[in-house]
This record gives sequence, structure tokens and C-alpha cells, in this order.
Amino acid sequence: MTLDDRLENVAVIGAAGKMGSGITLLVAQEMAKLKIKNPDKDYHLYAMDISEKALDGLLAYIRKMATKSAEKGCVMLRELYKDRSDLIENYDIIDQFTLDVMDVIRPVTDVPSFKDAHMVFEAIVEDEKIKFKVLDKINNLCSKQTLYFTNTSSIPIHVLDDEVGLGGRIIGMHFYNPPAVQKLVEMIQSENTQKEVADTALELGQRMRKKMVPSNDIAGFIGNGHFMRDILHAVSEVEDLRDDLSQVEAIYALNKVSQDYLIRPMGIFQLIDYVGVEVCQLIMKVMTQYITDATLQSVLIDKMVEKKVIGGQNPDGSQKDGILKYEKGRPAGIYDLDKGSYRLFSDGDWKEKVDSFLGELPEGWALWRALLRDPKKDEKLPKIFTNLKNSDARGAELAKNYFKRSKEIGQELVKQGVANKVDDVNQVMMNGFFHLYGPVNDYII
Repeated sequence: MTLDDRLENVAVIGAAGKMGSGITLLVAQEMAKLKIKNPDKDYHLYAMDISEKALDGLLAYIRKMATKSAEKGCVMLRELYKDRSDLIENYDIIDQFTLDVMDVIRPVTDVPSFKDAHMVFEAIVEDEKIKFKVLDKINNLCSKQTLYFTNTSSIPIHVLDDEVGLGGRIIGMHFYNPPAVQKLVEMIQSENTQKEVADTALELGQRMRKKMVPSNDIAGFIGNGHFMRDILHAVSEVEDLRDDLSQVEAIYALNKVSQDYLIRPMGIFQLIDYVGVEVCQLIMKVMTQYITDATLQSVLIDKMVEKKVIGGQNPDGSQKDGILKYEKGRPAGIYDLDKGSYRLFSDGDWKEKVDSFLGELPEGWALWRALLRDPKKDEKLPKIFTNLKNSDARGAELAKNYFKRSKEIGQELVKQGVANKVDDVNQVMMNGFFHLYGPVNDYII
């Protein structure tokens, strides 16, 4: 069965969630394009979630994002609709494509609705017992020719395959948040993954214009394999700073170092909030379970979750308070575990004292956003990091330690067989985490 044939009947499980909604949008757009070319065929995308209210929100999201996508791709759509003489103006084409995308979606709340699905995308909570249960129920209803694509960010694919008995009909397609924007997809095959599944995943990713990077079937894969260990390094540095700073001050310091000195889009603790503090804890637990020589646990993360400091996003995509407090989408404070409340940046002059403790940023430094589209960034970055290397400021020393550990992690992922080569690690971190450079580099030796 070709990909075009399989895209006639598809299901997305967890469709109204943070990741599921983006996957639903991407798949629906590909199905709508096929329907434009094949108007006599029926295309059904069963968007399943347990909440009808959440599915209403999904439809609103799909309508909004499909319209945006049509606005950007109007030239391509005009070619698709070339036989439609009634579509003259750009807004006619944009409205029609949005309608065509919405037309393929069937919101459902029960599994039997999509028993005839040729492809099933799973994007539910990162809990293996729940994934086992849901996938097993689907497998017992659907054809033995149905292919499965899981968005798991940490659970080994062979574990899901063996537990449910899918016979190699499953592959990892780990989209990054938000799937509609992020270019990266980690593609994870187990030893038993059938060639048809891998070929289908690769072709679909290419149609979606995603950068497909292979990762081997080891818990956490490349992205979280690096990210979780990055977290542990930052937490370790927080503890090492406790002779000079309080825990709140040390968290602020490492967040600033990992964002400003390393020129990343956000600091490490802000990134934990973005992913979700509890989600990070779950990923660490999974990795510890399946990687025998690694103990990935953070007492700090565990305490935050215990205090219900879990981050994540609101339904409108805005950031929830987590380790950091946010005002108008910007960090405004740090959670104090001892007091059970946030210490705001505006409370006294503690923030300024930590900034002074860290010292000056290196000469030539610029914000991540400024360098992102700077055509000369590849010339500027070596100069900035040479100046960082030569600085003896405390912030620079912490940054150099971070550079060294991040590089070690990247190299270890290749040595341990998680990644096939160093460039795969760098590509995941640059495309999935929006870093300006890969962790394995020669900026700081």
C-alpha cells in the first residue's frame, strides 16, 4: 500500500494535546492536498481525544493554523487549485484550503470509530503503561496491516512493539514542539521495524518538509538523551554554588549562564518549564529504567513536582508558572522551595547582586535572537566564544564548564550508540532546540 493509499484513512490518538494537535494539523494538510488532486476519493482523519471540549479547541486551532499555512503557501496552492476557475483571488484559495483541511477531520472520543485506519499516530501522555493499554486496544480492533507512528520522546520502540505485539509495524516519529513550526523529527527504528514502516515515515516526513534525523532505539533517543543530562549538569552546578548563593539565586545564575553566555533561545530552567517539569521527571524515570549504566534523577526536579511546580503551557499556548514565574510571557521570578512561593526579580536587589557575581558578558556578545538570522553569525560566534574562553569572570567559568559537559554528552551519545555520528547530535540540538551551534564543537576546547 502506498503512502497516498494509507493517507485515505488515518487516526491520531491524543489529537487535542500539545503534540497531537500539531500532528493532526500536519497530517490533515497532506490529506487535503491529496483530496484536491483526487476529488472522487474519501479521506478521513479520525482525531481522537477523551474530551469533547478539547476537541472543539482542536478544531479552532486547526482552522486558525491551516489558514496561516495557506497564506504562506498560496503560490503552491494556486497550482493545486489550477482547475478551479471559481477560485480567483488569494483569499478565495486560502478559504478553500482551510475548508478542505477541516473537511477531512472527524473528531471522535472512542477507539472503534477508526477500526479501518491504515495509519495510527500516537501522541498521548509519556506513560508507558497508558501507551501499552491504548495501543493494545487499537491493535485488537484494527487490521494487521495498520502501521503505527509513536511520538514517544523516551520509551524504546522495541518495548512498545514487544509489549503490544505489533510485529514491527511501529516506528518512532518524535516531533518537536510545536510540530507545526519545528522542522526536526527524530526517526527511531527498532531492530524489528518493518521496512515499509520506515519508508512510509521517511516519505511522510519529507512531504511535511521536516528534517528527518535517525536516532537509535535507546531510551531518550538523541534529543532527550542530551537534554536530560544537560539538566543534571545545571542542577549539579546549582548545588556547587550553594556556598556563595541561595538556591533561588543559583537557579537564576545557571538559567542566565545557559541562556546568555551560551547564546541559547532560553535558559535551562525556562526550557524545563516549557517542556514541563513533571514531563522531564517522567522522561528521566524511563531512561533510568532502560539504560542500565545511567542513573538519571534530580532531587531538585522531584521536589518541584512534589510541590506541584510543573510548568507546561495553557490551552492558548502561554507559559504556565513552573520553576520560574512568568509575567506577560517573560521570566519574573524563581520558585523558593523553602518558602513555597516565588521570589520575584523585583523583590529587593538580589537579582542585580547575582548579575554582579557572574560578571560581564564577553566582548562582542549578542542576543540569540539577534544572531539567529545574522548572515555573519558563523564569523561572530568564534570571536565571542574566544573572548569567553579568555575571560575569568565567574559567569564565564560556569559557561566554560557547561560547554565542556555539553560536548562530552554529545560525544557519549555517539559512543553509546544512541546517535550514528556527531553531526546527528548537532543537527538534533540545532533544529529541535533552536541552538545556534551543535554541542560538539571546537569553540571551547
